[in-house]
Amino acid sequence: MAAPAPFAGVEWIAKTADVGVRVNTLAPGQSTPWHLHSVVTDNIFGLDTGIEIGLREPDETLPLPPGARQEIPPRRVHRVANRADRPARYLLVQATGPYDFVEVP
Repeated sequence: MAAPAPFAGVEWIAKTADVGVRVNTLAPGQSTPWHLHSVVTDNIFGLDTGIEIGLREPDETLPLPPGARQEIPPRRVHRVANRADRPARYLLVQATGPYDFVEVP
């Protein structure tokens, strides 16, 4: 299990053994590594223009405009990227089970 990549900013809203809610800020061009979670479902809500979700199997690239939501089930390889020329934020709600962050090449 690898640690998540550093963000330009993280604001925790709620954190328990079963739920994590935070606002992540990505710098221009920054992205998380490709990764998956064994049992955790990610719900990602766009807050700023420029957020993009990359998914594998099947391969998809989805823009996430402000107000849009993308659910990512456990074991689906994904990453979040900022394609804007300024910092961009997204709200991440993670629920159900122990958290892990498994980097995938």
